[in-house]
Amino acid sequence: MPQSPLPRRRFLQTALGWAAGGALLPAAQAQTHADFWGLLRAGGCVVLMRHAQTVAGIGDPPGLRLGDCSTQRNLNDAGREQAQRVGQAFAREGIRVDEVRSSAWCRCTETADLAFGRHTVWAPINSFFRDNSGPEQTRAVLRDVASVEAPRNLVLVTHQVNISSLTGEFPAMGEIFITRPAGRSGDRLKVLARQVI
Repeated sequence: MPQSPLPRRRFLQTALGWAAGGALLPAAQAQTHADFWGLLRAGGCVVLMRHAQTVAGIGDPPGLRLGDCSTQRNLNDAGREQAQRVGQAFAREGIRVDEVRSSAWCRCTETADLAFGRHTVWAPINSFFRDNSGPEQTRAVLRDVASVEAPRNLVLVTHQVNISSLTGEFPAMGEIFITRPAGRSGDRLKVLARQVI
């Protein structure tokens, strides 16, 4: 039986919203610039950052090897500039960054280094785009970040699939979500503010 046009239209609208990086959110969910920086200054934040802009593509080319950046989808020049802008903005606003963890993918480690000057690779935030380890990794992240308290801020540079699993929301490339842990029983991180710099 042919598919009715209404479900297809809804699917396309949803897909376009995701492609826009979550830009089509209700106004009530939008946070002001001041809220974003104010939350970070207060501390106790888990900062989720999707890697900056990359060359065109989805996922990685066949033959991906984590130790070899030439086999991966990497940042483009605009993405490198974007990551540097993030670091400049955090410095300008006087934001405390206590620890930076990154996925092992080169587009994430480069984003972390350009933005914050350092990173530690942390396996629970590696991409699970093509495997079924997502729920286990998400639980590991939620358990670990439950202890983050003010004035400490923890930055996690990772991928869309990871951030969406942790929050239920879709980030654009380079977008930053400000979250706070909901305690050890929480199954999601609540997004308090979000911004592309």
